[in-house]
Amino acid sequence: MAAAMALPLLAQGTAHADIPFGQTMNGNATYYNDAGYGACGTQVNAATEMLVAVPAAYWTTANPNNDPLCTGVSVEVTYNGRTIKVPVKDKCPSCSSTHIDLSYPAFAQLADPNLGNIPLTWKFVRS
Repeated sequence: MAAAMALPLLAQGTAHADIPFGQTMNGNATYYNDAGYGACGTQVNAATEMLVAVPAAYWTTANPNNDPLCTGVSVEVTYNGRTIKVPVKDKCPSCSSTHIDLSYPAFAQLADPNLGNIPLTWKFVRS
């Protein structure tokens, strides 16, 4: 019984280890302002909350609600000398591996939302 209980912890630890923490990505960001359930299974409102949807390439479980990205993972984003840290709460199925989709308020802290798409650097960090 103990071995069976340890297996999920090992599997989760392995998947969490696959997140490239601290690896700076040169990419881009867009924004969205949808409300509803995010990929982590919680209510989100991208029009009012600070959050990020990260590329589908980094999700490691069949059920995203149980993905290691949903537990204590944020993204540190830098643009034009400004840096913000936002929690991962959603998945961006159409984003390439270096493209993130910020919530409207997160994007607005970095740049004028009228720009729509900005080049920046980002990395996974622990929350």
